[in-house]
Parts: sequence; C-alpha cells; structure tokens
Amino acid sequence: MFIPCTDKKVALFFADGCEEIEGLSVADVMYRAGIVCDKISISDSLKITSSHQITFFVDKLLSQISFDEYAILVLPGGMPGTTNLEACETLMQAVDSFAASHRPLAAICAAPSIFAKRGILQGKRATSNPGFQHVLSEQGVQLVQDPVSVDGSFITSQGAGSALAFGIEIVRLLVGNEVAQKVAQGVVLQ
Repeated sequence: MFIPCTDKKVALFFADGCEEIEGLSVADVMYRAGIVCDKISISDSLKITSSHQITFFVDKLLSQISFDEYAILVLPGGMPGTTNLEACETLMQAVDSFAASHRPLAAICAAPSIFAKRGILQGKRATSNPGFQHVLSEQGVQLVQDPVSVDGSFITSQGAGSALAFGIEIVRLLVGNEVAQKVAQGVVLQ
C-alpha cells in the first residue's frame, strides 16, 4: 500500500512520442520515495503512445488539474514528445510561472531545450541529451556534461540512461538526502 511521506506532489507530463523510460522511471522513483506523482496527459486521452510505440495509461488529463497543487513540474523527453509538450500552451504558461516564482522544474533528454528556448535557463548550469546541447549553449546556458545537473530550482538530465538518477535528484530536492539515498540503495543505483 502506498503511504505518502510528504504533502508535496509531482506533476509528470506525458505527450504522444515521449521517451517512456524517462517518464515512467521518475514515477517509479517517486512511488518508492512515498511522493505522490500524478502522470498527466497533455491531450484529451489518458492513453499515451511512446516514441517506441509502447502504449500505456496515465492518471489525469491536463484539463483536470490545478498547477497550484504541485511542488514540481517534470518533463520527460523523446521525440516528437518534446515537441508536443512545447506546443502545449497551457503547460508552457505553467512552466513560465513556476520559473518566475523560483518553483522547481525538471526536464530530461530533449526537454531541457524547452526551458532553454524559453530563456529560463540562461546563466544556469544544465545538461540535456547530446543532440540538444547546442540549443542550451545557444541560449546562454552553462552546459555541463554530468548525467544530472541541479542548479537552484532546476534539475536537468541527459536521457534514458540517467532517468533513475534524475528521479533521485527530484526526491532529494523535495524530501531530502536521507530518503534519496534510501531509494537509490533500494534500486541499486550505482
């Protein structure tokens, strides 16, 4: 039985064409940490089809949520999933609002390019999938080559291979190092 350890909630957004590992790994890590993580579709369907043609269901539609409920917004990558997320004006307005209020935002793989293009990563340390690092550099981001980068309220990561570590950093930000270490040990994160 899932027992929340905090009242902080994660909003994890999904679009068709996403990289399923980058999203579902985060949801798994949040569950293990006792953090409520709503998996949210930006379309009018709870059914998502990933870039690898894997179909799965999420919890809520974007139209059913209030962004005020959430401590952090998380964007998985994948193509064309990242393009689809970026085209969702409601989500982009929330991203801008969170950034302006210094509320946490996280993105992995191609998705950090969304933050960079919106100008909210300028002067920050961040990373992304190597194929999108030029977008970050062009927008004044201090590009780092670490699998996961944390700078203030921003968490960015490189891709599917760093998805568990990305999730662990979200846990660390929300509920602290002790829980993050416990979850990392539990999933045998090296």
